[in-house]
Amino acid sequence: MQRKTLSALLAAGAFAAVQSVNAGTVTVITSFPKELTTAYKKAFEAANPGITIEILNKNTTAAVAYIRELPEGQRPDVMWASAPDAFEVLASYKLLQSAPEVVNKSAPAKIGNYPLNDPKGMYYGQALAGYGIEWNTRYLKANKLAAPKEWTDLVRPEYFGHIAISSPSRSGTTQLTVETILQGEGWDKGWSLLLQMMGNAAAVTDRSFAVPDGVNNGQYGIGIVIDFLALAGKYSGYPVDFTYPSMTAVVPANIALVAGAKNAGEAKTFMAYTMSVPGQQLLFEPKIARLPILPYSELKPPAGYPVPQDIAKRAKVQFNTELSGERYPVVISLFDQMVTFRLKELQAATKAIQEATAALKAKPNAKGSELLAQARSLAYTPLVGAENVKNKEFLELFRKSRRDVAVSKELTGMEQMWADKARANYERAQQLATEARGLAK
Repeated sequence: MQRKTLSALLAAGAFAAVQSVNAGTVTVITSFPKELTTAYKKAFEAANPGITIEILNKNTTAAVAYIRELPEGQRPDVMWASAPDAFEVLASYKLLQSAPEVVNKSAPAKIGNYPLNDPKGMYYGQALAGYGIEWNTRYLKANKLAAPKEWTDLVRPEYFGHIAISSPSRSGTTQLTVETILQGEGWDKGWSLLLQMMGNAAAVTDRSFAVPDGVNNGQYGIGIVIDFLALAGKYSGYPVDFTYPSMTAVVPANIALVAGAKNAGEAKTFMAYTMSVPGQQLLFEPKIARLPILPYSELKPPAGYPVPQDIAKRAKVQFNTELSGERYPVVISLFDQMVTFRLKELQAATKAIQEATAALKAKPNAKGSELLAQARSLAYTPLVGAENVKNKEFLELFRKSRRDVAVSKELTGMEQMWADKARANYERAQQLATEARGLAK
């Protein structure tokens, strides 16, 4: 009797110890929509009584800045986002800590040629994502537009005013899309393609979600989005469709343990759950619609659901996370100064160039063609060349904290110069294109 009592007490003590370890709150900083975070919070807390998940929602760029600014002991426990280069930035500042025990060994080591997990073990693939084009089928039919299939389709004049994109400085997924195009085409040619596409844009939104929401409700005809935002609309019944251009990349959406996490043990339990079979099955929910890391043989995917390995085989870009991380701040800043804050001028230049191109095609004129070429060069050439972005000192300047007054002053001055130069270039391009059109008689 005494032995049974002692055993019972020991068992109760062990259970209490486990409860003590698991007790606590895990703060997760993430850019993911509430439909996803709410589903995971509810399912995880039901499976793990005593652990509470606190969601801190910030766009990826803001999340990186937030973690950097906080001292150890006050940071969130888990970083969860789509942009692998953002994790590279955090890792370079030693703001992540390794947690290899959370990895699900059933997941493949690579998707295509891309490692699922950080080779240095600082962050881990939890879902997969590709980048592409969403469209509203009713909108395109009403406007007699064909569905675009490639990024290059989006420079065509018939799409002027029908495209939406979010700012890469406010959206990690858009930054990845932009970087994918830059890596696929090369820096100078990639920016030329992006600027031509953006000349057709109707809007540059503050958040990723505003683009698929606008396409879902017919505000925009076409959106440049990460796949899960479009697929969530499609599988929720909106009149939308989505395609992966050949120049895309399939990369992991990642999860990581933040250095100095308050509740590292509980945080690891949550991370492991997101990669478990129940956690991966949640990704198929219509309002989430993400690609899992686990093989479909272990899950129950909906009929016709995209297979990430198939997409990876077709993708032409083998995404370089290290390269993306190095130039991440330059890319988002340059995009803002040339596109986000100068969209009206870029639109006007693009419209004039398109009209001149059509006029000169109908009635060729040598002088007009020369002026049009000048206009295109002014409008669609990046203000930072390929050689500049290879300069380590130049890149390092953008990595420095803007809380340093001297650094902030230098960066602000450079960005203002870019903004002024972009405006002048677009206005001159519009003038030249208008003059070229006038010669087509």
